[in-house]
Amino acid sequence: MSQRLTKFPTVALWISAIAAIVVIVLGFHSGAGAHPESAEPKYLSPGTMAFSADGRSIYVVCERSNELAVVDAKTGKVTQRVAVGTVPRGLAVSPSGDQIYVGNSWDDTVSVLDAKTFQTLKTLHTGFEPIDIALTRDGQTLYAANRLSNDVSIIDLKTGEERKRLTAGRGASYLTLSPDGGRLYCTHVYPNNIGHRAPPQSEVTVIDTAREVVVDRLPLKNVAGVFHTAFSPDGGVGVVAQLRPKNLIPLAHVEHGYVFGNSLALFGKDVDGVVQLPLDQLDRYFPMPYGVAITPDKSKLYVTSGGMSVVSVISIPRLLAFAKTAPADVANDLSASANYVLTHIPTGTNPRSLLLSRDGRTLYVTNRMDDTVGVIDTRTDKIVSTIDLGGRKDYNSVRRGERLFYNTKYSFQGHFSCANCHIDATFDGLEWDLEPDGFGKDIVDNRSIEDLSGTEPFKWNGGNPTMAQECGPRTEKFFYRSQSYDAGELADLVTFVFSLPLRPNRYRLPNGGLTAAQERGKAIFERTNYKDGRPIPQENQCAFCHSGPKYTDQKLFDVGSGKPTDRSPMVDVPQLTNVAYSAPYLHDGSAHSMEEIWTVFNPKDTHGVTNDLTKDELNDLIEYLRTL
Repeated sequence: MSQRLTKFPTVALWISAIAAIVVIVLGFHSGAGAHPESAEPKYLSPGTMAFSADGRSIYVVCERSNELAVVDAKTGKVTQRVAVGTVPRGLAVSPSGDQIYVGNSWDDTVSVLDAKTFQTLKTLHTGFEPIDIALTRDGQTLYAANRLSNDVSIIDLKTGEERKRLTAGRGASYLTLSPDGGRLYCTHVYPNNIGHRAPPQSEVTVIDTAREVVVDRLPLKNVAGVFHTAFSPDGGVGVVAQLRPKNLIPLAHVEHGYVFGNSLALFGKDVDGVVQLPLDQLDRYFPMPYGVAITPDKSKLYVTSGGMSVVSVISIPRLLAFAKTAPADVANDLSASANYVLTHIPTGTNPRSLLLSRDGRTLYVTNRMDDTVGVIDTRTDKIVSTIDLGGRKDYNSVRRGERLFYNTKYSFQGHFSCANCHIDATFDGLEWDLEPDGFGKDIVDNRSIEDLSGTEPFKWNGGNPTMAQECGPRTEKFFYRSQSYDAGELADLVTFVFSLPLRPNRYRLPNGGLTAAQERGKAIFERTNYKDGRPIPQENQCAFCHSGPKYTDQKLFDVGSGKPTDRSPMVDVPQLTNVAYSAPYLHDGSAHSMEEIWTVFNPKDTHGVTNDLTKDELNDLIEYLRTL
C-alpha cells in the first residue's frame, strides 16, 4: 500500500520559512552563473586564456560578467572589455589572429569577434552547453565540446553551419589539439553511465581531425571528473587532470585519504598505455586538479589545484621514469608523488586555467575567485606579479559563499570541498554510501543543486529540514571530520547554494510552447483516469506528488523502489526541474534512464500508472518531463 507523510513538523517548517526569507533578503537571485549585477564593477570569474597572434595581448574569458577581457601582456593592464554571450567558457584564436572565438555555454553559441575592432562578426550554433572550443590548424573547422548533449559539434567556418556531431563521454567539456593538429582530445566531467554501483569509468575521446571521426577512446578506470589535457611539443607525452572518487565504499575513510584521489593520467608514445599517478601526499591533498601545462623543453608539468589554491610543479623525466616501473594500483599510493613532484606554488583563490608563454619562461594562471591572473616565472617557480582584471573588490554573501563552496581547508587535511561532489556547482553522476546511514545502507544518488529554494527538506530521506543543517552539522560530522563553518560562514554558504539559478532548458521550444509529443506526454502526466475510465488513486497520479512550481510537494512517499539496503522505503519527492540532465535516477541511482524508472522499477504501478502505456506513449511522457 502506498503511504504518505509530512516530512517535518510545524516548528521545523517555521524555521525553514524564516531561513528562506533570510536568503531572499541576502539576494540569492544574484548567484554564480546568472547575469551579472547591474552595478559596476562586477565579479568576473576568469577562466580560459589565449594569446593574440602577435603575443602582445592575453584574452581572458570572464564567466560571471559575460565578457572577454583583453590584457596587455607587457604592462598587465586590461585594455578592452568585450561583451559576449551568457557564461562564456571556451576560447580560440584563428591561425591568422584576425578572429577570436568565444563559446557561450548557456546560449549554445560561439561568438566570432574581429580581433581589431572586437565587434561581433557572426554567431555560430552548437550542441547543448558548449564548454570548450578548438580550431583546426587550417582555421577552417571549429569543434565544440557540449556538456549537456554529451557530444562534439563540428562546424564548417566557411558556411557557419554545423556539419556533424560525434558522441563523446558524458559531460563532454574540454578539448585539446595534438601538437601536429591531427588529433583532437576530448575529456568529460561526468562518468559514463555503465551500471548501478559499478566502478566509475571515463575516457579521453580521440578524434581524427582530417576524417572527422572518433578513432579511439582511452579508458580511464575508476575515474569520474576529467578536466584539461596538455601535450609535450613532440607529442610524446599527453597528460590529463582527473578525480578518482571512492564512492563504492562507505564514506568512513576521510582520515585515511580515501574519499577522493587527485591524480593525473599519462598516455602517448613515451608511455606504455594509460598510466594513472597520484598528486596527493600522505598527509596533504591537492583537490580539484584542473589546468595542466607542459614546458616547451619537456622538463616540467604544471597542474592547478582549485581546492588548495596551489600549482603543483612536476618533473617530467622523473614522472616518466616512475611510470615505467609503477605497479598497477599506484594511483592509490599516497607516497608515490614524492618521486616526481618538485614543489607547490601558492596562488590566488581557486586557480583554474594555465597559459604558457611561447618561450616557456612565463606561466599565467587564472584565479577564479580573486578575479586576477597570477604570473609565474618558470625558472624560479615563483609568482612574480599578479594582474588585476578589475573585478569587484568587496565580497557579498553570495561571493563569500561561493569561495567557501570551492575551498577544501575545512575538511580533514584539506581533502575535499562541496565542489568535489558538485562539479561546477551541479552534481557528479555518482551514487554514494554515506556513513550516517550505516555501512552499506541507504545508497544515495547525488542530485543537482540548482534552484533549490522551496524544495526543502533535503536528503533523499528528508532528514535535513533546512539547508543550514544540510551544509552545517551534517557536513562537518560525517564528511569533513572537523569543525567547519562558523555561523557567518554557514549563512554565506547557504546563500550561495540557494543562489544557483536553473540553467536553460534545451528541450523547450523558443516560444515556450510544446511539441505534439510533449503535449501528449503532458496529458499523460496530468491524467486522473486509467485508459478504461477508472479513476487513478490521487496518491498515484504523477501530478499529485510532483506538484507546485518545481514539481515536488515536499513530502515523503513510498513508490515501491526501495531496496533491501534501504532502512525505509519512504523517499523524498524530488523536484523535476531540468530532470533530463541528472541521470541516473531514483533515490539510489539504480535507474540508468527515465525509461527504466517505469519499465524496470515500476512493475506494480506504485510509481505512477505506466503499465498501460505503449512504448510510444511512454516516450511522449519522457519528452514532456524533459521540458520541466
